[in-house]
Amino acid sequence: MTATGPDSRLSWSTPPAALAACGIGGLVLAAAAILSTDGPGRLLIGIAALGLLGLTGLGLRQRPRLAVEPGDPVHVVVRGLTGPQRYTPEQVLRVRVVHYRRLGRRMPMLEMDVDQHGEERLIIFGRWDLGTHPEDVLEVLQVHLAR
Repeated sequence: MTATGPDSRLSWSTPPAALAACGIGGLVLAAAAILSTDGPGRLLIGIAALGLLGLTGLGLRQRPRLAVEPGDPVHVVVRGLTGPQRYTPEQVLRVRVVHYRRLGRRMPMLEMDVDQHGEERLIIFGRWDLGTHPEDVLEVLQVHLAR
């Protein structure tokens, strides 16, 4: 989370260290695929390298993933592949943390229902997207959207 004052812009995104680790891992796997002499192994390692490099590119493209821009009115900005989408407090219908079962554990996810051009849209953020616990983000969003 980035915050420099009570009314400053707040933003959340995947930690840079995690994206760097994915990028480095993708490059290492790409080198291993090139040096491999086993055909099926080369294919599988190459696919894994492309997956990691794609995840890195996606994470960099969407930074910051979620942001609050204070002002009159406050805007919630969600960045995706197609660019940022801005929502006013009236467009944010509901924000909550829901726990989903994943790999035998209950994982918190931030769910945001928004009104986008007359249609309700559900946006889900995990810890990977936000770089922090979703409940911390929920508290900040509730404070800024309640104004």
